[in-house]
Amino acid sequence: MLYKFKSKATGDLIMLESNGRRVLEIIGKDAGPKGIIEAGQMPAAVSALEAAIAKEEADHQAAADEAKAAGKGAPKAPDVSLRQRAVPFIDMLKRAEKAGADVVWGV
Repeated sequence: MLYKFKSKATGDLIMLESNGRRVLEIIGKDAGPKGIIEAGQMPAAVSALEAAIAKEEADHQAAADEAKAAGKGAPKAPDVSLRQRAVPFIDMLKRAEKAGADVVWGV
């Protein structure tokens, strides 16, 4: 399954199910087949995504520091980070909020 996010203020954004589900769970939305993020909910959604990105990066840095202190090699970073997956979605949310438009999926 794919998530296809749509807004009148932006082009469509398509994500694989696992990535779309993770992003929706981070912002506190039901990752069902249909949904909406209203313009008023977007600042909180952007903040939640930015906090999750910062946590993922801090956790990876802490693991790297711990491995270095133990004389081991640094742990492998994910091939594609949450930042890389979420930045287009964050951009979509910011642009939609500025235009007063909602973001929907599954409709």
